[in-house]
Amino acid sequence: MAQARISSFLPPNIDPTKAPVAFGERALPKLNEELQDSELITRQRALMALCDLVHDPENVYQAVHLGFLESLKLLLHDQDSTVRQKATEVFYIIAGHSVGRQGILKSEVIPAIAKLLDDPVVICRKNMHKMFEMVSELPAGAAALVNANLVSQLVQKLECELEDIQMVILETLHFILQTDALQALSAGAVGTLKGKLSHPSAGIRRMAASALMGICVPLEGKETVCQEEVVPLLVHLLQDSDNEVRANAAGALMNITITTQGKYAAIKSGAVPKLLSLVSDKYSRVRLNTLKALTTLSEAPEGRKMLLADVSVIQKCLDDQSDAVRRAAAIAVRVIQWKP
Repeated sequence: MAQARISSFLPPNIDPTKAPVAFGERALPKLNEELQDSELITRQRALMALCDLVHDPENVYQAVHLGFLESLKLLLHDQDSTVRQKATEVFYIIAGHSVGRQGILKSEVIPAIAKLLDDPVVICRKNMHKMFEMVSELPAGAAALVNANLVSQLVQKLECELEDIQMVILETLHFILQTDALQALSAGAVGTLKGKLSHPSAGIRRMAASALMGICVPLEGKETVCQEEVVPLLVHLLQDSDNEVRANAAGALMNITITTQGKYAAIKSGAVPKLLSLVSDKYSRVRLNTLKALTTLSEAPEGRKMLLADVSVIQKCLDDQSDAVRRAAAIAVRVIQWKP
């Protein structure tokens, strides 16, 4: 006769590390209650389940309106590293959705999570910086980071953080500098970014040159870059093997050479012949930024004299497949051949 036997193994497709999710509309409210539970294992399992649910934008919308962000803010200061890790991961995932970014800004999550800048757990800091990068893609998010006085701290972290986190910080600074570059300038960002231009990682060099391109938009940035002697390093990067590094270096020179000081610093560093060699680069963004940089350099008498002899090289771009490159080439030729 058959007998009932209870297995010692868990049922299949059951993850014991995640809290069981209630059915229907009760799912998220129940998880929110469990996030505030006094039992550590209950909070951990609720966070594990929530990390899966917030990939769905509909769940993110509900979570924001149910007050999850306030509950998660409290968990950022939990003594358990796993709780902090999963809380920051939830914020990072939520920041990938538009409604999530709006909720983060409205709930003032940035000042709360910024206290983890010196957290001993690497993944907590990485998730936090990823959230900053996601939020900074919004102009309002970049402004919130500036208003929280985080720019100087982010610049300081470039000196001591792990390489993959430095990449995220540089990406964040790229968006912040489009909103406000003055706070970064006062924090000594130019000197820090200058050091990153010689980094062995192409990704670090690429993002550092991109950040310098943004910091050189205001006049104060152009002057500081010239004073810090960054121009020779940017000229050297014009021969980098990475396409984006060359494009960003040419873009930074394009902004710097708007001023007379920048023009002569670039000419002195040998920028003209190296830029001319990039006019036929296979990457269209390199060609575009190069032509714009040559246009500004040709406004100086010395630059125009050097470029007049090779204007035929630039004229070849008049038939380029890119409309933007053709327009830039036409403007460059017109400026170079200008006569008073």
